[in-house]
Amino acid sequence: MELRLRAVAAVPLLLLTGCVYHGRRISGETQHESQSIELDKSEKVAVEIRMGAGELKVNSGTTKLMDADFAFNDTTLKPIVHFTPGSLRGHLTIEEPSHSRIGINGPYEWNLRFNEKLPLEFDAKLGAGNVDMRLGALDLRNLEVHMGVGNLDLDLRGEPTHDYDVQIRGGVGNATVYLPSSANIIADAKGGVGNINARGLEKHNGQWTNAHAQSRTTIHLDIHGGVGNISLMAN
Repeated sequence: MELRLRAVAAVPLLLLTGCVYHGRRISGETQHESQSIELDKSEKVAVEIRMGAGELKVNSGTTKLMDADFAFNDTTLKPIVHFTPGSLRGHLTIEEPSHSRIGINGPYEWNLRFNEKLPLEFDAKLGAGNVDMRLGALDLRNLEVHMGVGNLDLDLRGEPTHDYDVQIRGGVGNATVYLPSSANIIADAKGGVGNINARGLEKHNGQWTNAHAQSRTTIHLDIHGGVGNISLMAN
């Protein structure tokens, strides 16, 4: 689904702790900015993503805690990045400035890459847009995704070494979830208006499972869709 952003005005704000910033200001043109968060002594990090409208990509592929690339054509839309370290649990927030966007058309894209070795928890609240999350290589411990309007592609394929929970709440749009064959899958999936398609899973007592998997690792999924199709791909 392609969305034309009808955008926003906001007060520019940047709060960075342990963060490296590189960017340029080009009035009226698409701007590209990069930000990095270095690893610290936090044993686990909770990541909050708050995006009103745009295109979001989340992947692995950095030796730092996070590398991020942002594209936008209005300096007031510059994302806010804030990291609070902790001896046990750090807290990283990436969010869109919380002001209305009216009468502005243009790109708004976030490309976030995370460390594969650090245990991570994700909480993503997204308004309108397309989301592509490839998290199978990460040390994922929990995932929550709340969608407004748009499509979600979530790829969890990999070799998980810990159990974790996934909660997805969809508004209007389709959700496709790719699941690892190396883990036990237990999925509760309910759609409002739309179909539920499950490949490589069997339905038992109202839950979708890969009944023949024999793994010490289990992924529990709780998926509720609004308007649109839900696809679970386990092979």
